[in-house]
Order: sequence, then C-alpha cells, then structure tokens
Amino acid sequence: MTEMAGRPGTSGGLVLRAGQFIFAAACICAMSSAPGFTNYTAFCYLIASMGLQALWSLGLACLDCYALILKRDLQQAFFMSLFVVGDWVTAILSFAAACSAGGVVVLFERDAYFCRRDPQLPCGRFEVATAFAFLSCACSAASALVVFWLLASL
Repeated sequence: MTEMAGRPGTSGGLVLRAGQFIFAAACICAMSSAPGFTNYTAFCYLIASMGLQALWSLGLACLDCYALILKRDLQQAFFMSLFVVGDWVTAILSFAAACSAGGVVVLFERDAYFCRRDPQLPCGRFEVATAFAFLSCACSAASALVVFWLLASL
C-alpha cells in the first residue's frame, strides 16, 4: 500500500501537484485575458478558487521536491491528515467553481445565445478557462483520493 502511485514525496505525487498547478495557472491566465470576466460572479469565483488551488499545489509541489531531494518519507499521520483536508477542500472548491463557470458558459453559448448576438463577448476564452479548471480539479481529486487511501491504510 505504501508504494501507491501519486503518494506525497514521490515523483508521481510531484506530477499530480504540477498538473494541478499548471492547469490552475492556465485557467487563471485564460480567464484574466478575457475582457469583462469581472462582470460575472461565477468567473470571479473561478479565479479565486483557482488561485487558492495554485497556491496549495505549488506549496505541496515544493514539499514533494524537498522530500525527493533529501529522500524523506512524508507518510506520517500528521502530514497525511493535513494533505487530505487541504486536498479535499481545494478539490471541492475547484469543482464547485468549475461547475458554476461551466453553467454560465452553457447559458451564454447554447441557451441564451449571447455569444452569437455579442461578438465582443470572449466565449471561447471562458470555455478554455473552464476546461482548464475541470482538468485541475481532476488532478486534485486524484491526489485527494490517493492521500485519503494512504491515510486509511496507516
């Protein structure tokens, strides 16, 4: 059980954390490059959630690098419980933000046809940012499940 792929302090864990960070940062970049995104609460919530996700993932990626360089084991009950709580909180916040932004994108694109009527509205950037948010959320959920499984096995 201790050889599970993606556990903290391993290269697999570092890849998951890097994926979370890269997708969250890409979401922030795509959304912030869209003019007028601040007019919509769901998109502001998405930016805030992805900012928290990026900070959390970057911090844990640095901890994974530290553990890899010094060959330290991070599988202690205190660290695992901290990782589980942080991962679950950020995963749930990210999922909620991605779903709310996705709902607004679907409303704009398919229900109200705002994107067809207003060519100035950057619907493509909204869609790309929402897709990156879902990818970041998927990496975060995978990491949370791995760490939860490891905590349960301690």
